[in-house]
Amino acid sequence: MARAILHEVGPRDGLQMERAVVATDVKEAWIRAIAATGIDIVQVGSFVHPEKVPQMADTDELFRRLTADHPPGVVLSGLVLNEKGLDRALACGTEMICLGASASDTHSRKNTGMGSTEAVGRIVATARAAVAKGRKVQVSVQSAFGCGFEGAIPEERVLQMVAAYLEAGLRSISLADTAGHAHPAQVERLFGAVLGLDRGIECTCHFHNTYGLGMANIVTAMRVGVTSIETSFAGLGGCPFTKVAAGNVATEDFAHALQRQGLRTDVALDRLIDVAKDVAAFFGRDMQGYVHKTGPIGKKEPS
Repeated sequence: MARAILHEVGPRDGLQMERAVVATDVKEAWIRAIAATGIDIVQVGSFVHPEKVPQMADTDELFRRLTADHPPGVVLSGLVLNEKGLDRALACGTEMICLGASASDTHSRKNTGMGSTEAVGRIVATARAAVAKGRKVQVSVQSAFGCGFEGAIPEERVLQMVAAYLEAGLRSISLADTAGHAHPAQVERLFGAVLGLDRGIECTCHFHNTYGLGMANIVTAMRVGVTSIETSFAGLGGCPFTKVAAGNVATEDFAHALQRQGLRTDVALDRLIDVAKDVAAFFGRDMQGYVHKTGPIGKKEPS
């Protein structure tokens, strides 16, 4: 099994669902704490209209604060939906540009105001512009495993979108389970088909834990050949434009699972747990993650 690349998306995917506004200073502290754990990539935020997603209104400011002095070796990523978003991302020094289009036409229209076909064309053009500016780029297929509005998504549609990315020279590709409908057999089949299109693809997975299969799906994806995994501190998050929104696999839970197998022992699990506890205390409610409540195996359990 290849070394797992850990992509923390809590500051973006985790917070975009929250009603309580998180102050920029608090976000910055969480991001700096996560970046200091040995995580590979941290997604700072998304470049979207602040009226649509108020929690992301300070993304530009966060990048300006963080770009100059974040820990070496950690990449800061940002989500971009269109050309205006890319201009903002470039202006504040975003290192890695993440873009995506939905395989569900309904979800695509709710999220971007465009159908899937139009969205793919726009994302490809924007991604190529980012590449031309020397940025690392990741493109995704959202709702790749099903949609709360449309139900099952034809796998051929997902593969056609991946083929469009490949034709444009884009080989860092994510499949996102926006609705949380994926199950391990489907994950194995679809990621296997994607990797069969081009063995040079760098595959990423993003599984929402809506129905409790997130961790099982990650393990299956890694066995097939997926090397990058997106998770969120304390299991926070979800897509505000899907029918049934729910959180992600918790970063600290996934890191714990890896370390139980002797993998990614370079990541400071105790610091990840501290961030998850801080997030839970801030929002004042029980979080979806487990390890920040139970403590890791091998450590004294909380009384």
